[in-house]
Amino acid sequence: QVQLVESGGGLVQAGGSLRLSCATSGSIFNFGFMGWYRQAPGNQRELVASIARDGNTNYADSVKGRFTISRDSAKATLYLQMNSLKPEDTAVYTCKAVRAPYTYWGQGTQVTVSS
Repeated sequence: QVQLVESGGGLVQAGGSLRLSCATSGSIFNFGFMGWYRQAPGNQRELVASIARDGNTNYADSVKGRFTISRDSAKATLYLQMNSLKPEDTAVYTCKAVRAPYTYWGQGTQVTVSS
């Protein structure tokens, strides 16, 4: 089985930066899809950034140019660098990894951006 554990969330002022980490364990670091989702109270969960097996990345329009998704295979860790944070980025951020036919989710980490 695979476990995903997020860290790096916290409280930051608008314009600040955070780097989220998603450490994986229990299996080899080999996923067809990895991504970061976020969900604010009352909102649907949305995909904000993803990275495929070949390293290609995609971003939601709302975070493009501000967020960067990356991974470190040696550390078996997925990252989300978040710069120029805005209050509307406030949400619980959760990482996801897919190795068909299985999908794995982390527990989430809170990001709060104050105005």
